[in-house]
This record gives sequence, structure tokens and C-alpha cells, in this order.
Amino acid sequence: MKQLLNTLYIMTQGAYLSLDHETVRVEVGGELKLQVPLHHLGSIVTMGNVMISPFFLGKCAEDGRAVVILDRNGRYKCRMVGKTTGNVLLRQVQYQTVADETKTTAIAASMTAGKVKNARNVLMRSAREAATPDEETRLRKSADVQADALFHLKEPRDADHVRGLEGEAAAAYFDVFTLMMKPAERDSLPMNGRNRRPPLDPVNALISFLYTLLLNDCISALEGVGLDPQMGFLHVPRPGRPSLGLDLMEEFRAFLADRLAITLINRKQVTIDHFEPRPGGAVYLNEKGRKEVVAAYQKRKQEEVEHPLLAEKSPIGLLPHLQARLLARHLRGDLEAYVPYVHV
Repeated sequence: MKQLLNTLYIMTQGAYLSLDHETVRVEVGGELKLQVPLHHLGSIVTMGNVMISPFFLGKCAEDGRAVVILDRNGRYKCRMVGKTTGNVLLRQVQYQTVADETKTTAIAASMTAGKVKNARNVLMRSAREAATPDEETRLRKSADVQADALFHLKEPRDADHVRGLEGEAAAAYFDVFTLMMKPAERDSLPMNGRNRRPPLDPVNALISFLYTLLLNDCISALEGVGLDPQMGFLHVPRPGRPSLGLDLMEEFRAFLADRLAITLINRKQVTIDHFEPRPGGAVYLNEKGRKEVVAAYQKRKQEEVEHPLLAEKSPIGLLPHLQARLLARHLRGDLEAYVPYVHV
């Protein structure tokens, strides 16, 4: 069983990371702020002006420990890893499968079905807790759109058909997203549909930041089992885009990232004071907000759930790794179909 290791997030500007034997040292202005045993860490994520000693980078590469660099707003810049791991034959099968339209469609449909089922579950839960009968009706109608997409995903024509169904379901989902927030929070934290690159309102800024954290975990999971994160099935492979990482993330968006965002807002753990506007209309989490969200995300990853297919309990943070293993088994021919994770 793979152990769930911690991710070290460094957001303090001017911080310097170095390695002292097997201990990570974090200094700011020459003053020691934190020491962490290296063997407790699965990855390092830095945001903004954070420096890392070359020796420490080399050690991370040697151990296969990913180092991810984000800008101050949490936008992805680059990812440094060591030697490629895993069986080259698995990647060869992955590339062959991507080139097979029938197999690509089947995997893309399964991943999309997982995403849509989880989105529908979130909507139905929110409908039961709706503030008014009218809002309950709107949430249930959006859930019906998800159900209709699931029906058509059983026999998709091709991968483009799958992408179209996913797009329609996502549009209906985000059309009622604010109804999952408490009425008192909607005015202070407005949302105008789904927007990104850059996010134009606080809720989109929060969701996008959580998606960045989740995507990093999904890429790490795929690399950990030997798959190529850039060669996806649902997302068309493009230079520099982790298409398979985005594919795997779809299953976890609603129940992990979106649900966590709603919880943070409804519990007032994240408020308008955690955001700052930028030139051009962009809105991002400030440093205080990023720390609050990262802490909540890490705590959520420690919670245990039962995996429906494997019939065993697992920390939420290990679910991307378990799904990556199932995908690898399917590509090798050990499983007839890829079964997505559905949170119940």
C-alpha cells in the first residue's frame, strides 16, 4: 500500500529552502522558520519568490520527489522531476491506446461519467439543503441534466461526442453553483458563471486555486505508476498541457475541490478579505487566503473514505494514485474497462 506523504507548501516571499542531512530547512531573511524531515515529504510546492538550493533540488530529483513552482497567484509555472519511472512498455501501450479512437472514446466516456456522477451527487445533496423551494427546483433540474448526460455516455458516438456531453453538463452545473452557497455569502462573494485565465471573481479564484492543487496531485499519481501525464484521452494532447492529468482530475473536481470551496465559503473560513483584485479585472487569493485554503485541502486529503471498487478504506489524498493504478491495469489488459471513482 502506498503511503500518503505530505506536500510542503512554501508561500512566504523570500523564503529559502536547503537540505541539512535528511532535514529540510526553511529560512526567511537568514532566520530559521521551519524544519521538516525529508522522508515525510512526497512533494514540494513553492509560490512566488521562493528559492531552493541546487543540492536540495538534486536530492529531490534523485528520490523522485516532485518540485512544483507556482507564481504568487497560484498559477502553474513549471514542474521538476527526476528520471522517468515505470515500465516503458506501459507508456507504449498508452500511446497506442490514445491513437485508437474506439478505446479512447471508451476511456474518455468512463472518466466523464465519473465526473458527472460526482457532480450530480453534489447537486442532489445541495438540493436537500436548499434555502427555498425554488432553489431546490433549480438544483434538481441541473441534476437532471447530469442524469441525461450519463444516459448518453453509455453509448457515445466518439470522443468529440463525449466532450460535448461533458461541456453541456458542466455548463448546467456552474449555472447553479452559487445556489450551493448560503444566501448570506452570495453578495460578498459573487460569481458570474465559470471563468478562468484569469479568474474574474472571488469564487472562481478559489475554485481555480483548488484545481491547481488537485492537478498537481493527479500528475504525481500518474507519474508514480509510470504513465505519461501529457497523453490524455478526454483532453486532446497539446504541447505543454498535462492532458491525462486533467483527465484524471475530472473525477475529483466536484466532490473534492468544489465541495471544499463551498464548505470554506459557507463556514466563513474564506471571506472577501482573503482576495485581492488585480489590474485588468482579475481576482486572486491573497497570501492569507492561500494559507487558509492549503491547510483545509491538506486536512481534507487525510480523511478516509471507502473505495467502492476496491472495497477498502483509503485517505482521500491517495484516491488519484489508486485510480492511476486502475487505469494502468486497464491499459495493460488486466481490467476489461476503466472504472472511475464515484463518491457516495
